[in-house]
Amino acid sequence: MGKKNNQTNSIDIGISEGDRTEIVQGLSRLLADTYTLYLTTHNFHWNVTGPQFNTLHNMFMAQYTELWTAVDPIAERIRSLGFPAPGSYKAYSELSSLPDAPNSPPKASEMVEILVKGHETVARTAREVFKIADKADDQPTADLLTQRLNIHEKTAWMLRSLLED
Repeated sequence: MGKKNNQTNSIDIGISEGDRTEIVQGLSRLLADTYTLYLTTHNFHWNVTGPQFNTLHNMFMAQYTELWTAVDPIAERIRSLGFPAPGSYKAYSELSSLPDAPNSPPKASEMVEILVKGHETVARTAREVFKIADKADDQPTADLLTQRLNIHEKTAWMLRSLLED
């Protein structure tokens, strides 16, 4: 997570330094999960083939665009709580709950399965952090997490629907 900001102790927003530290650790994991899922989704957008190419290519583009847009508010919330946001592949590989994208592109249906698992994993991470934020009475973080939960659960459902006969 990096060194503590010298101003960390002087932040007085009604959330203790210990609670802010714990929330930021969770948000850092969420940021890493989100970025990893973004990269995997963008990879699949580039490499999808097969009869569902157009549908999946466009769907993956909408999904990676949403994920790309999501990383900024997560990182900015970390900054608002007084800590530096992680922003390297090394940090993300250490923090993320998700595996990296496969080295060779899988079949389209496997891409969808991987993304379902990815969105479900990010939802679980967000839910874990929500408990910490809620306990600390951190409404802005809880609001951000509620929005992320809604998006990841809905996206997982839509992707799962593609796998049904």
